[in-house]
Amino acid sequence: MQESPAQEDALDLVNRQFLIGHPARAADAIESFSRSEAVEVLAAQPAAAVASVWPHLSPARIDEIVPELPDALLTEVLRTLDPAVGAASMLRMSEESREHCLALLPSAEAAEVRRFMDYPPGSAGRVMDTRALTFRPEQTVGAALETLRRLKPRDARLLFLVGPEQTLVSAVDIQQLAIADPDEQLGDIAHPAAAVSPFDDREEVAERLKQYQLDALPVVDPHDRLIGVIHHGALLKTLQETTSADIQMMVGAGREERALSRPGLAVRQRLLWLQTNLLTAFLAAAVVGVFESTIAQFTALAVLLPVVAGQAGNAGAQALAVTIRGLALREISTRHWLRVMIKEVQVGVVNGVAVAVTTGIAVYVWSRSVGLALVIMLSMVLAMVAAGVAGSLIPISLTRLGQDPAQSSSILLTTVTDITGFFSFLGIATLLAAML
Repeated sequence: MQESPAQEDALDLVNRQFLIGHPARAADAIESFSRSEAVEVLAAQPAAAVASVWPHLSPARIDEIVPELPDALLTEVLRTLDPAVGAASMLRMSEESREHCLALLPSAEAAEVRRFMDYPPGSAGRVMDTRALTFRPEQTVGAALETLRRLKPRDARLLFLVGPEQTLVSAVDIQQLAIADPDEQLGDIAHPAAAVSPFDDREEVAERLKQYQLDALPVVDPHDRLIGVIHHGALLKTLQETTSADIQMMVGAGREERALSRPGLAVRQRLLWLQTNLLTAFLAAAVVGVFESTIAQFTALAVLLPVVAGQAGNAGAQALAVTIRGLALREISTRHWLRVMIKEVQVGVVNGVAVAVTTGIAVYVWSRSVGLALVIMLSMVLAMVAAGVAGSLIPISLTRLGQDPAQSSSILLTTVTDITGFFSFLGIATLLAAML
């Protein structure tokens, strides 16, 4: 009996609600479908529904359906996904599917996804194999063996069990799998799996493999999603091939400056930012010049100027360090700028009030002026909030522009904290001059 249009619409709505409301269970169901059935179900859904279930699908299933999905739908799905999630799935696609997905994205978004897939030279991420076998803990031994016979993987010493969003749960030895009862669940014969970060140094990973006498180590991202595996033999071969390159990098023969780089290279990389810093220092000085008459009238302001600017600089440096670390470890992307900024505003307000109270008491004891204490308290809160916002947004903005935030963020941050600190302190002092 052929379904009516109304019945088809109702079925699509049910499927959509199931995909969005129960993505992990929906992914398990899609995994059991044939490729054509999986494509048929997903192609009929909106991008939001497909994006919801995407992180829960196995890399093998994603690689199968990517070439079959309509480009318009695939583009919307990729743009809806968090860049880190999209990169994690693309890392384990075939090269053809990966390049197809990247070609569908706007250049700026594609560059951000590529950044998540590009790990520093010498890191574990550069040598990992992204084709790790993954199974669910509730799958049976018999089903896993049937999958292995079909895929015929090489160098498969471990099977990795994953939970929702491909998070690593445990591992199963192939030998244990071979002697287990076919009806037994994989979770019952699994053991805990030690994992490494893709940013760990390759030498440290090699030492860990040797120390614990392991043949392979899973690699997880900052959210514990399995993104690959490092095999002992492949790691040792890579270490041998790159030994001479590592020595050259130590003496500055690489593209980026190192401790022993040539002076000319260091000058080229540093001079532009030093000149920029000089320009911004003049800007800060110009702000002080605007309030020259106020400073001349109340000389105590000149004594307290460095207090506000220095405290703002420390607050900004804290936000800067946390944000740069988050970008480097792929905990955040440039899309998270608003969430990071809101967090730093909240932190800046709380810390600013706490520091302002202490500062106000100290200034009152020193000057016996309620007005001066009030001025520095208000300016301290404003300056620390502005410093936190600058410390979070500057590295994100530089990353978005393709610059190295670790090299140039501190110079720009110093400028912002000096200008905001001076302007807020002297500006409030001018407005409240009658109380001084």
